[in-house]
Amino acid sequence: MSREQLEHHLWSKTPLLFSSYLSTRLGPEEYAVYLKLENLQPSYSFKYRGISLFIQRALAIHGPALRIVCASGGNAGLAAACTAQAFGIPCTIFLPHGVDAQTLAFLHNVGASVVEAGQFYLETLRAAEAAVQTQPDAVLVPSYDHPTLWEGHASMIEEIQTQLPRGVKPAAMFCSVGGGGLLGGVIRGCSDVGWDDVPVVALETHGSACFYHSVEANRGCTGTTPAGVALRTDDTCGVRIAHVTEIKSKATSLGASEPSAGVVRAALNRSGGVKCVTVPDEMTMQLAGAFADDHKFLVELACSATLVPAYKRELLARLVPPSVGERKTLVFVVCGGFKISQQDLVEYSQIVREDQKRGKWGLSSMGNYYISTN
Repeated sequence: MSREQLEHHLWSKTPLLFSSYLSTRLGPEEYAVYLKLENLQPSYSFKYRGISLFIQRALAIHGPALRIVCASGGNAGLAAACTAQAFGIPCTIFLPHGVDAQTLAFLHNVGASVVEAGQFYLETLRAAEAAVQTQPDAVLVPSYDHPTLWEGHASMIEEIQTQLPRGVKPAAMFCSVGGGGLLGGVIRGCSDVGWDDVPVVALETHGSACFYHSVEANRGCTGTTPAGVALRTDDTCGVRIAHVTEIKSKATSLGASEPSAGVVRAALNRSGGVKCVTVPDEMTMQLAGAFADDHKFLVELACSATLVPAYKRELLARLVPPSVGERKTLVFVVCGGFKISQQDLVEYSQIVREDQKRGKWGLSSMGNYYISTN
């Protein structure tokens, strides 16, 4: 981004926190763990970066007559509503029927109008698209699949470069992935600062793994496509895309039915590569509680999925093997999210205790499946 754009953005420059706790837990002579705290954005997630940039540019085109429309029951909708409030422009969020009261309250509190339409996201999106066609100066804000969003999200990497100790380059970057908006920003940001060779680890849950299955399909893995996953070819980007017909994960912010084809292509083209990992919901529940205890932050399951390698050393050692005499710097994007409460953590703890009685948890990484301690 240009200097002028950086000086006039809405998003916050979030802290990069050195975690002495996680570094010590993993081996202080082997790993130095840093946390990029995107949960401290005005809308509680990284999405405020890209979505505020998208709306800012739309405002420059349409002027004060601009009306914002977004189809999202989650963090994209809240980011759009917070941005619209900051600019003093109207915003309508389309939600599927049956959205929880907490989400409605958050949106109303920042001045958004809410329309409930459709039983699932695709129907809601179609209703939002129809509304835009009938309203002059209305603009539909995308949730994750747009280059402007990736450009805005990329700004966090520019910040990280200046926040790390002088001359330090990460041995790996870690982020969650659903549709690919955050990952697209990380990939672009790494390119902008000359970190194309830095490996990126993208984590999602078993029941929401559209990105994992898409990457595996393009890498020629010979495994059987799981039930509920259909493959198609995106001719524009020249990649195969996995469409998940049913999301079976409580990490709802990762619940895209299919990823951005552009981000899949970018992941496949990176010189530093993108390693894809899927983890069980129960592990993300366990670590949401652990992170609250250790760092005093509540984060969504989509966010705690990112933190799995920071707590599970056996997984981290596979992804970023330790080297004798070298301390490797690891950066974890704490992407945030507002769909979490103290009561959720109580319920998660109960689910984890029951699930642990059944045995150990399985993880998938780069086409390999293995067992982790729980």
